[in-house]
Amino acid sequence: MPSFKIDTSTAVVFVATAPTPKLVNKQTKEQAVDRETGAFLSTVGLLISDEGEGNLYQVTVPETGIPEGLAPGTPVSVVGLKARDWENTFNGQARHGISFRAAAIVAGA
Repeated sequence: MPSFKIDTSTAVVFVATAPTPKLVNKQTKEQAVDRETGAFLSTVGLLISDEGEGNLYQVTVPETGIPEGLAPGTPVSVVGLKARDWENTFNGQARHGISFRAAAIVAGA
């Protein structure tokens, strides 16, 4: 499915939740891996505010693109943020949504 770039150049971005490993399987604790680079993936909650509207996004980022000690409240900038729609069927129920992915997060924006 295609992905779409998101321009955050005029937005104010803060870390809402600290990075946590993105898991493929919660029971085995197997961590997701970037197919292109082989880097482990994490999820970071970001509060993105622009044009008077603020939203919380769960963004997947390679661990190599996350600075050490990233904590809630830290102002950041987001490199290469993209959105992609998805859908799947699990236990006979159709599910769909939008996933967010970034190349990196830079602290102290």
